[in-house]
Amino acid sequence: MIIERNRLWDDTLLILTMAVLAGCGLIYEYLLSHYAGRVLGIMESTIYAMIGLMIVAMGLGAFAARKIQCAFNGFVWLELTIAFLGSSSILIIGGLIAITQTFPEILGSMFNLPPDAYPRGGIFKQLSFLAFNSPYFFGLILGFFIGMEIPLIARIREEIHQKHLKNNLGTIYGADYIGAGIGAAIWVVFLLSIDISKASALTAALNLTAGVIFILYYWQRLTWRKTLITAHGVLLVMIMAIYHYGNGWLSQMSNLLYLDKVVYSDKTRFQQLTFTKRNMGPKSGNIINFYLNGRLQFSSSDEFIYHSYLVNPVLAGSARHDNILIIGGGDGLALRDVLQWQPKHVTLVDLDTELMQLFKKPHEKLPHSLANEIETLNAASLRDERVNIISADAFIAIDTLLQSQQTFDAIIVDLPDPSHPDLNKLYSVNFYARLKQLLAGDGLIGIQSASPYHAKNAFIAIGKTVQAAGYSSVQQYHDNVPSFGEWGWTIASKIGTSPLTRLKSMEEFPTPHHWLTLPMTINAFEFSKGFYEDSDSVPVNYLGSHAIYQLHQKAWQDQQGLNNAHLQ
Repeated sequence: MIIERNRLWDDTLLILTMAVLAGCGLIYEYLLSHYAGRVLGIMESTIYAMIGLMIVAMGLGAFAARKIQCAFNGFVWLELTIAFLGSSSILIIGGLIAITQTFPEILGSMFNLPPDAYPRGGIFKQLSFLAFNSPYFFGLILGFFIGMEIPLIARIREEIHQKHLKNNLGTIYGADYIGAGIGAAIWVVFLLSIDISKASALTAALNLTAGVIFILYYWQRLTWRKTLITAHGVLLVMIMAIYHYGNGWLSQMSNLLYLDKVVYSDKTRFQQLTFTKRNMGPKSGNIINFYLNGRLQFSSSDEFIYHSYLVNPVLAGSARHDNILIIGGGDGLALRDVLQWQPKHVTLVDLDTELMQLFKKPHEKLPHSLANEIETLNAASLRDERVNIISADAFIAIDTLLQSQQTFDAIIVDLPDPSHPDLNKLYSVNFYARLKQLLAGDGLIGIQSASPYHAKNAFIAIGKTVQAAGYSSVQQYHDNVPSFGEWGWTIASKIGTSPLTRLKSMEEFPTPHHWLTLPMTINAFEFSKGFYEDSDSVPVNYLGSHAIYQLHQKAWQDQQGLNNAHLQ
């Protein structure tokens, strides 16, 4: 009876351990996928590739587990290894990327080279490529060791029972699946909202705890016991250090990737926010750059060019501007320009509440000097009493607007580039068709449309998709925004004359702009000879097709050299 009771305790401990470790393993997959997506900028394909790679590696680890002679000792060393890799891999990846990106500048400074002569090709390019793809290496190694857990637990159970257990693997796999499901829930509900270094440290702590409990419970079956205890103690100190200081270290390494001084960095539930500042002297002031997930969103030096073209042609060509809808634009810059047209009411829809709150009340979180500059930049537009802010996914929010039978004199779509699958739906025929229902018959819609130079096919696809949504006339225009390069916009009328015809009928903008003129705007509708000659081969983006997302990702990969890196 006592033996059976002890075996019951053994089974309970091992099954619970398996469930916990399975949850940790799934979290590690998400951690590496999430971080790799930020680093590589290809979120969907990175996640799928990482998870697939780790699953294959887990299979290889399961085969390799049979080579471990002592399952008890092997299991403890295994958890030590997984805890070490799980807690430190993000920091190592960040360090490798920072070193490879800054090393050319260090050499350039040592030899007094001009910036355009910094060594960036050859071996430096290869090293940079390897560093940016290091998440896959760590995913492979970590997956390999995680794959050893199930075979070792199964062997330990049979050694304790001293016989072959008929349903052993079924029991272990059942605990594995349940634990993985719980791990996924913990990731979504809790870990996704905290710093990634803290998430990795907490997960590694569970592996370490499992190892300690195992040591204490099976003390007599283990060898090198003092070494194991010491190793656990050292790793515990390291995990605690990563938990407390890891985010700071990671931020410092990430900051090395920015040209200017990082003055503020934070993470919302949806994205990483970074502000940089460049001092241009007492007369010129500072240049503030704002990044989302490492990608520049605006620069205070030239954001007025982008927003002028986004807002003014649309409002000038619309019959009225009393009631305006803005999709995106949570920084309040497009809203600032809209308010110059003296609307009676503006509705702004943006997903990220934390981002909007940062730009609405910058003094609550930002350093004082930065807060003042942001408030000056967006003219405190988000606090204007005429503005109604809706914090929601625009794809869902417009259904609510439709149900309330609202109509808008003009619509401005200021969304990020379609660099993520979740954004692709906001560039679909379905989305533009529903916006058309919200638009007044004599109004116009304006859409930021990425770069006609760097992402030509994605730019053309946006125009074709708007056309497929049933708008009467769809046209595109472009101009140079120094921080971004050549940039483009799409403008469309619901019925009646084309937007360009409406603009050509005017002598000047109804509301004069401090920089943009009407002739400049009209000239922006001109493109180079043959620009649209291959447009028939460019697909329309229907809901679920991911056409624009794929076109944008291919353009981005080509620009970064990721599609031909193996040829370099």
